[in-house]
Amino acid sequence: MSRIAVIYYSSTGSVHALAEAYAAGARETGAEVRLRRAAELVPTAVIERNGDWRDHLAATAHIPEATVEDLVWADGFALGTPTRFGQPAAQLKQLLDSTSAAWQAGHLADKPATGFTSAFERHGGHESTLLALYHTFCHWGSIVVPTGYVDYDAAHAAGGNPYGVSSVGGDGPPDEHVLTRARHQGRRLAALADTLGGARTDRAA
Repeated sequence: MSRIAVIYYSSTGSVHALAEAYAAGARETGAEVRLRRAAELVPTAVIERNGDWRDHLAATAHIPEATVEDLVWADGFALGTPTRFGQPAAQLKQLLDSTSAAWQAGHLADKPATGFTSAFERHGGHESTLLALYHTFCHWGSIVVPTGYVDYDAAHAAGGNPYGVSSVGGDGPPDEHVLTRARHQGRRLAALADTLGGARTDRAA
């Protein structure tokens, strides 16, 4: 069975909920899953002024922080981030920016990869954030796995984003349509990793 890394950054919980759904979907296929969170970069004093941010950070403190080794270990990965002015959050970007050695060694190539995001506004940068994230996948030589419209009715119910699963934070936590879509994409990612695994020769021990 495949090994899937679900790595995300979330400040107040929306992206975390999506990450949990991706991980659940991948596990349904029998995949071994590592759920990891990007390290926080914002000073504690700033976080303390936002109760939701502070509480979410405390509630997820048990989730291990992500490392490049998690990406090397995985046969496929799903990366999640809130949108920050149409771009991935700095917390996740810092991890991505530390992957040069793994990239040069070819450890990130030929692996299926997908992204997920959340923005407060309905048109607050979902698609541009995912596309920016996919630029990194292209440089790694990974195989980008968009959600597409594989199941049109489900995609439409979840907001219709063909680039990746996304939620509207201003509407509250991700609803069941969005979470169903995330679980489906987690299953799909793991299945593709299984299919591609036999063709890869650099799987980490």
